[in-house]
Amino acid sequence: MSRRIIVAGAIANKRGSGGEAWVRMSWVRGFQRLGFDVELVEEIASSACVDDTGAPVAAEESANRRYFDRVGELFDLNGRATLVIDGERTIGHPFDDLADRMREADLLVNISGHLRNATLFGAAQQTALVDIDPGFTQIWDHDGTAPIEAHDRYFTIGENIGRPDCPIPTGGLRWLTTRQPVVLDDWSPRDDDAFERFTTIANWRGPYGALTLDGRTLGLKVHEFRKVIELPLSVPASFELALNIHPADGRDRSALLDNGWRLVDPIACCSDPSAFREYVRSSSAEFSVAQGVYVDTNSGWFSDRSVRYLAAGLPVLVQETGFSRHLPSGRGIVSFTTPDEAVAGARSIVEHYADHRRAARSIAEEHFDSDRVLTRFLELAGE
Repeated sequence: MSRRIIVAGAIANKRGSGGEAWVRMSWVRGFQRLGFDVELVEEIASSACVDDTGAPVAAEESANRRYFDRVGELFDLNGRATLVIDGERTIGHPFDDLADRMREADLLVNISGHLRNATLFGAAQQTALVDIDPGFTQIWDHDGTAPIEAHDRYFTIGENIGRPDCPIPTGGLRWLTTRQPVVLDDWSPRDDDAFERFTTIANWRGPYGALTLDGRTLGLKVHEFRKVIELPLSVPASFELALNIHPADGRDRSALLDNGWRLVDPIACCSDPSAFREYVRSSSAEFSVAQGVYVDTNSGWFSDRSVRYLAAGLPVLVQETGFSRHLPSGRGIVSFTTPDEAVAGARSIVEHYADHRRAARSIAEEHFDSDRVLTRFLELAGE
């Protein structure tokens, strides 16, 4: 047994998003803690490669490649990270060597089905798809937009998929549930118990467009945020958004500012994993809504970003998606479905902050600790 796991996922393709890097690297770090030799593989098209100004450039000279290298260095992946360009050439292991390593590995963990290269994917002895966008993944498969590749196992963080009250199509697949792993040692809580501000890191509209399921349009994050836009006016606390919002959404931006939200640039404060972690740990708590698709389908989705707040001993006030069927809510995690519930939850966190902080870290330890999550994952994957 080689005790090797290949993790495939997008880093260079999501240049400038420290949170997205943590999503993938938490799987890498978690498997390493369990004693595996872990390698990271990412595919990128040369057409997606740009320089610092956004102008097209060769992949080898691109800001994407530099970001990939930077993340690899931060997580000590020297010699264990390979960028595959246009399915042909590589930065890291030579292509044929990478295919050999794939054959020798115990498992390919394919986050979001990222690895599609026929040679590399076909070389893997055991494959597990990890769906981190429940609803999007299954509906795109259902309508033929992005068919799901055949894997040996299918995992999702949408813990209600397959239940009668969750309309997300299963595509006839058996969806196993998993949680987002977090290496607790990476997110040590700070000592200060003084409450300063709610924060979150978000895209106003998200990276994908709206979905349609059975003739019903499923909303985006912007639609959910508009429902609670007056929240800061009702709570004696500061609310800050590290928000990626397009200039065309100027009316929404003005409405946010008029209702007391403080906006900061996510590229300036959260562009790499280290900066993202410091931004989270400098916060007091998280407030966030969810993508409408997660809410409207009762998916059971819970944010990977919120997991980081919990691990840092910081409570989260987050929109209900059906996750409270599986996770505790009320202390540490406070869920809401209406603006009034959001106001009550924010006040509770501010007034009972120390209790919420203790509960937050406890939830992370019990439900998201990488040792627990990935041991169970490997058991279900057949390893």
